[in-house]
Amino acid sequence: MLNFEWETNDMTASQIKIANYIHKHTQQVLLSSEKEIAEAVEVSIATVSRFWKVVGYSNLKDFKITMREYIEASPASKIKHELQNNESESITFVKLEKILDQLHQTMAHINAHTFKKAATKIATANRIFILAPGPSEGLGRLLAYRLNRYGIDIHFIEKLGTELFEDLAHIKEKDLVILFSFGRLLSEAKVILLHQRKKHYHSLLISDQLVADFTNEASITLFASRGERSEFHSMIAPTYLIEQLILAVGNQDKETNLLKLEELSTLRKAYASYLPR
Repeated sequence: MLNFEWETNDMTASQIKIANYIHKHTQQVLLSSEKEIAEAVEVSIATVSRFWKVVGYSNLKDFKITMREYIEASPASKIKHELQNNESESITFVKLEKILDQLHQTMAHINAHTFKKAATKIATANRIFILAPGPSEGLGRLLAYRLNRYGIDIHFIEKLGTELFEDLAHIKEKDLVILFSFGRLLSEAKVILLHQRKKHYHSLLISDQLVADFTNEASITLFASRGERSEFHSMIAPTYLIEQLILAVGNQDKETNLLKLEELSTLRKAYASYLPR
């Protein structure tokens, strides 16, 4: 899948919505009219018509001609074709198709350079702060648990509202803040990103929004698909992304990290009679 690199700083809120929709539904857009796109994004047809020139195309037809050759041979299309040809109508296959599509979307938008940069920032940070509110808390806990095994200093931001300042005051220049933001950016995350400009620490944003007014605010942004807005939001693809990130961090200094894991194993064996697994 083609990874669009559209500059969003000068886009209106409606144009950002259109861009995000195209990122997530490129194949569907290729089969849609401007009226159908407008209805899906909840903007006017005129807004959709004006959008194409903003991103470098004459019109929708020009966009379709340019994009179709990149889309037709995508792995997601092949999987979908195979599932549609399957005679079984089991609901299990419907769910599997959606999960595979979300995984494919996530993988298709992983930029190798950006991903490696994220892993390096995690491995070299003095201290890591994690903000993972609501349904993303499980992902944040998983990340913290695994990174702690590498001896990385992790601090989980527990309290929100004005109590955030208790943590914010301790974030230093060589620290990294990992933010989970699904659907929208919380006010606490906005404050952390604003304060970054003054204290010059780094930030890693993990989001299900490909194009939004906040995705350029973080030092690094990684995308993980959770499905459509109206669907049940699966955490399978975000979990996959986190696990790949954990492995990538482990490979940053493989020998040292393996020694730390061996030390953990030695401790378990030494005190197994007191703390059996």
